[in-house]
Amino acid sequence: MTAPALRTSALLRIVTRVAVTLLAVALATAMLDLPSPTTSLAQIVQQHLGDSGVRHPVTAVLLNFRAYDTLLEIAVLLLAVLGGLALRLAAGDSPMPAAASASPVLAGLVHLLVPLIVLLAGYLLWAGAHRPGGAFQAGAVLAAAGVLLRLAGRWTPLLPPSALARGGLLIGFIVFLTVALSALLTGGVLLEYPRTWASELILLIEAVLSVSIGLMLLSLFSGATTPGRR
Repeated sequence: MTAPALRTSALLRIVTRVAVTLLAVALATAMLDLPSPTTSLAQIVQQHLGDSGVRHPVTAVLLNFRAYDTLLEIAVLLLAVLGGLALRLAAGDSPMPAAASASPVLAGLVHLLVPLIVLLAGYLLWAGAHRPGGAFQAGAVLAAAGVLLRLAGRWTPLLPPSALARGGLLIGFIVFLTVALSALLTGGVLLEYPRTWASELILLIEAVLSVSIGLMLLSLFSGATTPGRR
């Protein structure tokens, strides 16, 4: 390695160490400066649950009170998927090949289970408003249906993804971000839903997120390297 490259590498290490140290100090200061709450967070959530648009406290927190956390989680997951696809395309790789032919047992299992899995995903989406469930659970179940179809050779993904697949990957984040910004345009606070529309907006967000999350997880599976390949 040349002398300028060594100096640059050393400088980057120093900058990284300083940045990490400053971040650690900032986090420690923030933690030590936290006020002692007189009311638990669970009690606060229960007190304002009627304003959230849903009846389950977890959904109220994730999709209303701290919806920006969920929005950032979707953004991170989307970036991971797009980054993985970009790396595969840059390397000139093709997606993991589908099974050449499915056994009668697997074919029968797919015919039986896939409709039930889709129905279960719809139930989890609906149940999220008042009991455990929601977009992440429904999206994971939808991805499982896609994995079954993939293993049975009933679905072969394209690399790069088709326009429809790209739209499905993006629609959840786009709708979520649109709802967040629309509150600002109407003079409100970011991701603060109107009380009369909170339930409908949360259901809309969770419905499109279920599709996007399912496609994201399925894209990660389908774009995986075939076992044994390097």
